[in-house]
Amino acid sequence: MTESRNICVVITARPSYSRVKTVLEAIRDHSQLQLQLVVAASALLDRYGSAVNYIEKDGFDIAAKVFNVLEGENLTAAAKTTGIGILELSTVFDNLKPDIVVTVADRFETMATAISAAYMNIPLAHIQGGEVTGNIDEKVRHSITKLADYHFVASENARSRVIALGEEPDSVFNTGCPSIDLAKRVTNGNAIEFDPYEKYGGVGAKPDLSQGYLVVMQHPVTTEYRHSRLHIEETLEAIKMLDMPTLWFWPNVDAGADGTSAGIRAFREKHLMPNVHFFKNMESDDFLILLDHAIGLIGNSSVGIRECAFMGVPVINIGSRQNKRDRGHNVIDVDYSREAIVKAVQTVFSQGKSPVSDVYGGGNAGSDIADLLKKLPLKFHKTITY
Repeated sequence: MTESRNICVVITARPSYSRVKTVLEAIRDHSQLQLQLVVAASALLDRYGSAVNYIEKDGFDIAAKVFNVLEGENLTAAAKTTGIGILELSTVFDNLKPDIVVTVADRFETMATAISAAYMNIPLAHIQGGEVTGNIDEKVRHSITKLADYHFVASENARSRVIALGEEPDSVFNTGCPSIDLAKRVTNGNAIEFDPYEKYGGVGAKPDLSQGYLVVMQHPVTTEYRHSRLHIEETLEAIKMLDMPTLWFWPNVDAGADGTSAGIRAFREKHLMPNVHFFKNMESDDFLILLDHAIGLIGNSSVGIRECAFMGVPVINIGSRQNKRDRGHNVIDVDYSREAIVKAVQTVFSQGKSPVSDVYGGGNAGSDIADLLKKLPLKFHKTITY
């Protein structure tokens, strides 16, 4: 019988879990793989929605927890958080002795995972490499690509870019994005069978959603973090002007998040917002069901670029955070301007659903990645191809 492999997946933030949930399921259910799940950084923090609670609720056993986030939500705190992550994760990997470490996407905390694995000669697999955004996330993503040994990318353009960076073509696989697997689950006519206010709490008004509603998810941009409060104030003003039922989700932990959060709180204290409810976090399936039934999404989250493209949900994408990313047919880009946001909503959202797109895959990424993790040769060296 073929020997089983230990696959260590590190989850460092709320969005990272939804990005790889189906990969975790496929590894857990694979007869020749053992899942070693490590939860770290903001995924453990209540102020950002305690993603760890949903991970445990979904039945995953957690092999280790790493508390490494420094307060401050600025560039210095992000750099130091990454350094602490390297120290802590190195100890975790030494204890777990994984055959392969898996890291996700482009957040600053993922850099710690990649550096620790690379320096410890542990084969490293990277999910969602090769994408471009034009900000610090792109630097992190491409740096992890050069540290990684296997690349599970989400689109053909991403695959071409990883190969152009000098990676061996036979180590780069277009599996699609695992988050599309979740979107595929909830787009089969699933009705909203839960009360989001009762199930997830939150604060603010409880608008009637039966006649349609907006979803807002806007994060700070790390290269523009000093302007995060001004940016969010424009979106708040636009939502106030639109006066439509709105479900608003709290930002990620990034440099500038304190400005975004402070802007939201100050605006709520100054203005009545009778049609807006704010949530910290939500189970990924429930969030996608709500999104699928929404009039559209406003903000700068990658969920608008990925899942919404597959589901045909119209998106008003604000600012530069998703600059240059592959798009479907559902995205309209606007600047940080209340007038531009309002005009785009009135024009685009009145047209109903957008054409669907499989630019990020067809919904089989989780099982495909698990199969690759079993059969790929274990390596932690590079063959120069450039």
